[in-house]
Amino acid sequence: MSQFEAHKQKLSTDNYVVGIIGLGYVGLPLAHAFHQSGVRVLGFDIDPYKIECLARGENYLKHLGSEMVTALSGSKRFEATTDFSRLAEPDAILICVPTPLGTHREPDLSYVVNSGRDIGRTLRRGQLIVLESTTYPGTTRGDLLPAMLAARPSGAEKLELGKDFFVAFSPEREDPGRKTHNTKSTPKLTGGLDAASGELSALLYQRAIEKVIHVSTAEVAEAAKILENTFRAVNIAMVNELKVLLTEMGIDVWEVIDAAATKPFGFMPFYPGPGLGGHCIPIDPFYLTWKAREVGKPTRFIELAGEINHTMPDYVVSRTVSALNDRSKSLRGSRILVLGLAYKPDIDDVRESPSFELIEKYSDLGAHVDYNDPLVAHTRRMRRHDLKMHSVPLSAESLASYDAVVVSTNHSSYDWQMIADNSKLIIDSRNAMRRIKGKRDHIVSA
Repeated sequence: MSQFEAHKQKLSTDNYVVGIIGLGYVGLPLAHAFHQSGVRVLGFDIDPYKIECLARGENYLKHLGSEMVTALSGSKRFEATTDFSRLAEPDAILICVPTPLGTHREPDLSYVVNSGRDIGRTLRRGQLIVLESTTYPGTTRGDLLPAMLAARPSGAEKLELGKDFFVAFSPEREDPGRKTHNTKSTPKLTGGLDAASGELSALLYQRAIEKVIHVSTAEVAEAAKILENTFRAVNIAMVNELKVLLTEMGIDVWEVIDAAATKPFGFMPFYPGPGLGGHCIPIDPFYLTWKAREVGKPTRFIELAGEINHTMPDYVVSRTVSALNDRSKSLRGSRILVLGLAYKPDIDDVRESPSFELIEKYSDLGAHVDYNDPLVAHTRRMRRHDLKMHSVPLSAESLASYDAVVVSTNHSSYDWQMIADNSKLIIDSRNAMRRIKGKRDHIVSA
């Protein structure tokens, strides 16, 4: 029996083992989805804190709730480890690691390449490897596969792609905090480096995901994911630019968007903000533009969108400076409170959050800056930021002590009327103050 047929046969049994590298915002809910399907799941992560939390039944990703981790930690079909020498055990290995930008906004594939090397050292016949991390087209074939093969131990048997082992790409589509869809209900794209790999990857995901779309190649799946995120980045850049223009014209951009959204066809609303956050939308267009330059086809339109979005924290700061000046107050020496550290409402995800840039920019200009976020008690060391800050209490008295309150994240738990009633000046980058009653002359849109 061929390795393809043997893998296909085992895939229909409960003895099948899925390994997941990276137990973060993508990997953990994916582990839960496969666990629910009846297979065994072996999770891998370099962070011992995550492994310890899972062993205690604690969820370090608060927006996912405790039920998910309780189900995993209490099951004999789930185990999490930092021991990457066990990568020979799973029948399928799904790679869910970060793909950040470097210091010059170039793709940083070190997590993907290192995962490939770890897999290559223990790669055995019959294994299926699937990359889920968002990246530019060609990464699975041109970066992951070579890393796997180069790491093979000296003297190890030669394995042939599509015959002895299988490799595919299936982009993650997680949206932290979304209630309408979860990992299981979100349609899953997948494409292989060859026909056999693509077919096995589709069969694999059909065990855990309601709808699987099998595309012709890994490159198509990679490009589809980057198109999804670039589409959002470009449209957000457009409304961010319109925000700046319409504000100068004395027109409420939020009302304009709502008015345009009444058209039942040909329009999709996007909303401005203080910048882009999350792992995908602020990063993925730069992956595409980098790859485009490599093949001699610069993407000017996409790069311009990236530049516009990147300037939004500066715009919020400039609006703050102007509003303080109008009140005969300098930013230097002012007390600023930033509301919301997470990159979007009602989650604790701070990846690439523009709030970090706002805090640093205000501080660099001489302001004293605090933040409040009901879901983020304190900051952690990140790739580009290490603020060493704690969320300050929010009350009528504390609000009154600040010269300006900057709305960066519009959590639904905030009492916006109380905030409006007790703040001297509000810089609103999220239209959070749209429904407050009473005076509004201290509210500045940004």
